[in-house]
Amino acid sequence: MIIDTHAHTVSNRKAPTYGALMGRWTTLEAAGTFGGRPRLPDEEELLAGAERQLELMDAVGTGIQLTSPRPFVLKHSHKPGEIVHWWCALNNDVIALQAGRYPERIKGIAGLPQVFGAPVTDVLDELHRCVDDLGFVGVLLNPDPSEGVGTAPTLDDEYWFPLYEELSKSDVPALIHSAGCYGRESYSEHFISEESLAINSMIRGRIFAKFPHLKIIVPHGGGSVPYQLGRWIAHQRVTRPDEPFEEELRRFWFDTTLYTRGALGLLIDTVGADRVLFGTERPGSGHELENLKPVIESLDGLKPADLELIFEKNARRIFSRLS
Repeated sequence: MIIDTHAHTVSNRKAPTYGALMGRWTTLEAAGTFGGRPRLPDEEELLAGAERQLELMDAVGTGIQLTSPRPFVLKHSHKPGEIVHWWCALNNDVIALQAGRYPERIKGIAGLPQVFGAPVTDVLDELHRCVDDLGFVGVLLNPDPSEGVGTAPTLDDEYWFPLYEELSKSDVPALIHSAGCYGRESYSEHFISEESLAINSMIRGRIFAKFPHLKIIVPHGGGSVPYQLGRWIAHQRVTRPDEPFEEELRRFWFDTTLYTRGALGLLIDTVGADRVLFGTERPGSGHELENLKPVIESLDGLKPADLELIFEKNARRIFSRLS
């Protein structure tokens, strides 16, 4: 069984009413034109999108895909905050519809309505709606709901603690994933910056000592951290010699949305096969790089047991609701 732990909703080409709704929202006139929380668009169109998703999965041998909203359309920094809640809930409802039709193949990862400047506790109702009522298995966590302003608290800040507490208590993993970026970075560049900052800030803040049951996944191979590992090891040996950085790093989980053989080999060598989850973001870039299974199988030194961990067992270990 191949479990792809990092995927987003498939393109809306087969769901034009949903695409039109997204376009209407992004005009920022949504508060006046929606007149309240929007309803789910044409269900048959959305289910056609799920059928396309299954085709993409079958083409590369994926058995289950964990699907979340496309982060860059979640618009966490936009105002008023009420429409961020509406829009996020609608995206989650789309996934719930598709997962409900294909429950053995598609599982939901919920987007949280993280309104920039609002208390993090505001997202807890949607977290529980998705996990308890809709059967989702995890959530996205955007470490920068300001979307590039640069003033959001880093993940070691007490601002986040109520969310960490709820995630720990409910045994819900969080996939670190920034959304849009309206600063000097593109959103893809912003992903890598925020993933790197997430790891370092959480280690610096001893977050896993405070929340030992917290499950955090860092996508795209951990941002820049595996490449810069020596620098962070050296820094921590000076500031906190009794807490080796490389050991703290293994408190996180990482996914394989890196695409190239050298980068994947470095990630697995750095954190171990037992901390790596198979993820493709398919369809993301839309080309053959997303067929990652044969690339991982070609890596030197990986045993069949390592491949089992990466392709399935690690996912079942961290996502307790998959069983």
